[in-house]
Amino acid sequence: MDTVAGYTTYIELIRPFIKDKNVISTQMTKEVERVRAAIDVALAGRSCAIVSSGDPGIYAMAGLVFEICKKDNIRVIPPFARGMALNEKSALTVEVVPGIPALCAGASLLGAPLSHDFAAISLSDLLTPWELIEKRIEAAASADFVIVLYNPKSKRRNRQLETAQKIILKYRDKKTPAGIVVSAMRKDEMVTIVPLEDLHKADVNMQTIIFIGNSTSFTYLDFMVTPRGYKDKI
Repeated sequence: MDTVAGYTTYIELIRPFIKDKNVISTQMTKEVERVRAAIDVALAGRSCAIVSSGDPGIYAMAGLVFEICKKDNIRVIPPFARGMALNEKSALTVEVVPGIPALCAGASLLGAPLSHDFAAISLSDLLTPWELIEKRIEAAASADFVIVLYNPKSKRRNRQLETAQKIILKYRDKKTPAGIVVSAMRKDEMVTIVPLEDLHKADVNMQTIIFIGNSTSFTYLDFMVTPRGYKDKI
């Protein structure tokens, strides 16, 4: 790998492993510039890895790579057909390497909150209109999905989580468990479980992922569990 591209915070996390690599590092909201720079490196005939947190296909950069390639009419080839790229000068081989998404890392720390159907929703309205996000929260809550909330609060966004809580409380008992995981699998990791009615009091940030149980979710000791449906078989 010749070059590594990524959000500055993530680049710093892996800096010891990429000392001999060229680095493309940009701040938040500079995703398009970052991905375009990585594509330019690849079009020049060098290999480039775009790093993301969690899984690159979940709220991360994989989708943007394909969007830009489509807009710029760049032919992309999957890794299993990489031999085809040798005969096409303008073609790129794009491989999406799976990772461990935050919802899986956070769920493992809580116990088993995702053992049944769930919906993942980002509360960031930088790229998605808030009205649409509200509709998705309402739909997930009314359908009794376990709800996983990404990007619950930032320095400039502090009302979205409380609004989401109010919507969900229309359909859930106020004592429904809500698992809060900050910086999953990192050195400043914190895990707590609170009743849904107290979620607005939680100290959360952009490194936090929240799990709101469905009507059957429960706590057992220090764990949060959503049963799969085996009650009558045990």
